[in-house]
Amino acid sequence: MSDQKKQPKQGQINIELDESVAQGIYSNLAIINHSVSEFVVDFVTIMPGVPKSKVKSRIILTPQHAKRFLKALNDNVKRFEQAHGEIKDYEQPPMPLNFGPTGEA
Repeated sequence: MSDQKKQPKQGQINIELDESVAQGIYSNLAIINHSVSEFVVDFVTIMPGVPKSKVKSRIILTPQHAKRFLKALNDNVKRFEQAHGEIKDYEQPPMPLNFGPTGEA
């Protein structure tokens, strides 16, 4: 066998996952905004009794990637539900969100 690194086949991408990234970040709230050129998804962790939360991660996508992400997530949710049953969507009271000072004219 050769000591050379195995090269990806044509059309494949070699993706590395650092140990710190592999642990992930818990989020129970996603805030989505968009412009004509990008979608911005902020992931937040809200905890009961804690009046202040910070954005833990921000992902910026092109509109095309946002649509592909939506399709991939939808496909994965369908496969999950086929294997484990329907995911219940419980009603939650509206949550007031404060992102700094409000503008004044």
